Amino acid sequence: MSAGNTIARATVLILALSLLSRVLGLGREMAIAYGFGTGGTADAFFVAYIIPYIFYGVIGMALTTVIVPVFAEYAAEGRREEAWRMLSLVTNTVFTVMAALAILGMVGAPVIAGTLGAGFKPETLQLATRLTAVMMPAIVFMTLAGVFAGILNANQVFGPPAFGPAAQNLTIIAGALLGGKLWGIYGLAGGAVAGAVVLGLVQLPALRHVGFKYSFQIDIRHPEVRRVLALILPVILMSGIMQVYTMVDWRLASGLAAGSISSLNYANKLMNLPQGLFVTAVATAVFPTLSQLVAENRRAEMARVLQRAMKVILLLGVPGAIGLIVLREPVVGLLFQRGAFDAQSTSMTASALLFYAIGLAGLCLNLPLVRGFFAMHDTRTPFFVSASTLVVKIILSLVLVRFLQHAGLALATSLTVILNMSIFALLLRRRLPELFDRPFFNFTGRVAISAGVMGLAVYGLDGLLAGHLGTGGLALVVRVVTDVLTGAAVFVIAGLVLRLDELVNIIRFSYGTVARRTGMSYTK
Repeated sequence: MSAGNTIARATVLILALSLLSRVLGLGREMAIAYGFGTGGTADAFFVAYIIPYIFYGVIGMALTTVIVPVFAEYAAEGRREEAWRMLSLVTNTVFTVMAALAILGMVGAPVIAGTLGAGFKPETLQLATRLTAVMMPAIVFMTLAGVFAGILNANQVFGPPAFGPAAQNLTIIAGALLGGKLWGIYGLAGGAVAGAVVLGLVQLPALRHVGFKYSFQIDIRHPEVRRVLALILPVILMSGIMQVYTMVDWRLASGLAAGSISSLNYANKLMNLPQGLFVTAVATAVFPTLSQLVAENRRAEMARVLQRAMKVILLLGVPGAIGLIVLREPVVGLLFQRGAFDAQSTSMTASALLFYAIGLAGLCLNLPLVRGFFAMHDTRTPFFVSASTLVVKIILSLVLVRFLQHAGLALATSLTVILNMSIFALLLRRRLPELFDRPFFNFTGRVAISAGVMGLAVYGLDGLLAGHLGTGGLALVVRVVTDVLTGAAVFVIAGLVLRLDELVNIIRFSYGTVARRTGMSYTK
């Protein structure tokens, strides 16, 4: 099977499972919003949950990222047995270190909660401290899930790692709805810990299927373990810097109006929906191929593969950003405004979403660009770039929060993300001159025009529907669904008129897949 077909099939699989996960992720946020709204209790939970979330987003994803190119190198040299031993050593080391950190985190919960929620009222801070101690064990299972995902992705197995977050979200929803009724916010915290366990467990059968031979050994001085640690440290630091964005926002927002942290959280989840659904699918599917091409010293082909991935991502990220900007109020109202989540919560969340969406396209492109560096075993450059722009983020946050309150924190994040993306692109172009050529920039311009036409059409249509259908209940469902479907149709039509080549390829691939499955004739 060609690399293109392998990537396309993997992308479709990951996309389907990611769609399930993201739908359930929205359900998770809706369940939390329904039960706890945007008050002090919800703020305390999100402050406590940020630590396990950071460990998964930083260490877990860093392990996934580093394991893929290292395993590709072993496989290219025919040393799979040695790879299994090395991965066992890595797994055991991660478990030991994370267990120790979890215990330290439980003991140091007052310090953690006091740092992130310094502006909380005393009772909210006390609650955040207890919740932090309850949820700290989740870091062990969330980081191990990252190791398992790296092993499976390196072996071109994408299903179980992509399904894991869906199973995790189901568990958290149960904690919010069932546990919340029985034990309040502590039931939700218990559901979060159980979800972390499930995230790792669902991948175990697939590990055995790919031939992973586990051995109980711990040797942190082993040369290959030290090599993995050397590669992963810059990735952890870089990802950690990205999480510092959230920590800075939470710290500054804790001194603002009640519900500011919760509003930023809900808006951030919505903003990350296109990125987490489509971009992660493409970047995850293409990463093993990029690593293999680097191992075989085929840099020019790697640049072409990465460019195609970025084109697909632009097709999704740019119209996604425009859509969220135009439809922010009805989307937030449809998804969250019920129970304890009132009209004021909708207004606060929508204002944050507006400024988060400005940086969505830059956020989407960051992931494949960084994976390009990682595929070349360069984990330091992305770290230094992210570290250098952290100061920009902090300064912008301190300035903009004075004028726009919590929405200013969202704008500061977007501006910093766009700056990161620009620097990544410039540095990567030096190594891969074929990556950014004139056709690519022409393509980007045509995508922007198509998305602009879509935005104008949706803006006009939504105003018309709001006047005739109303703003609540079933009418709001019809309004948002009509807006989204119309926007997608307008973007596709505009893209075809402007001859967006990757859009045509996606349509051809989709039609061909359906034709093969249904037995219809298909001519390429």
